[in-house]
Amino acid sequence: MFAQRLISGILLVAVTLVLFIIGGNLLWLGMIMVSVMGVFELNRVFGISDKLLGIVAYLAVIVWYANLRMPFLPEEMLFVSVYLILLLAIYVFSYPKYRTDQVLAAFFGFFYVALMLSYVYRTRELPGGVYLVWLILLCSWGSDTCAYCVGVLFGKHKMAPVLSPKKSIEGAVGGVAGAMLLTAIYGAVFAKQLGIERDGILLLAAVSGVGALVSMVGDLAASAIKRNYDIKDYGTLIPGHGGILDRFDSVIITAPMVYYLLLMR
Repeated sequence: MFAQRLISGILLVAVTLVLFIIGGNLLWLGMIMVSVMGVFELNRVFGISDKLLGIVAYLAVIVWYANLRMPFLPEEMLFVSVYLILLLAIYVFSYPKYRTDQVLAAFFGFFYVALMLSYVYRTRELPGGVYLVWLILLCSWGSDTCAYCVGVLFGKHKMAPVLSPKKSIEGAVGGVAGAMLLTAIYGAVFAKQLGIERDGILLLAAVSGVGALVSMVGDLAASAIKRNYDIKDYGTLIPGHGGILDRFDSVIITAPMVYYLLLMR
């Protein structure tokens, strides 16, 4: 199991490396695929993966990303309104085929997975995005790794004993500190490319600190959904890790936070 998890983890990092470095159309297509698969996994939990509500959600993902690449909507709230109206139309004209919670799930799934993950692409498109986009992984996957190591070594006080008994406050602190340290090192190494000096490095570390805190919410939220529906993993796409949502749960929440913090810096 460990070998399988290690190999798939290395492959995942390698694919991410290629997508982030090349960016553009390749990253755009990659994020569409990841988002559609993530929405599918969530729709399967809610029992609408192969139903009309689910299909409309997949189409919404594609339209959303198409507008990001080649803008054709006057404003994004127009898309949100039309999507909601369409879901409600399906709900009422096929009544009682779908339950209210399934309609809400189709609306939630698009926002929770596709819209939030689209900020990975948006961050990559920022000036200097080829370097800045890595902050998303440093304060999500980097924080996860540091939190795990510190938690195993020093964890005593449970952070969410009912929801996730293995997570500790010590691990959480270690995750935030680790993400900030990793980002500071990263910023120092690529300071010239980023066009920053000491203050800029500290600012990026602070961004990662906030992102790391938020990433824990994403991790625990994904766990809460699994516990509510009594499932172990969202899927088996990534051997040893589970599905897209099992691996990207913290990235989902972190990406928009990092994007907007970078805009305000």
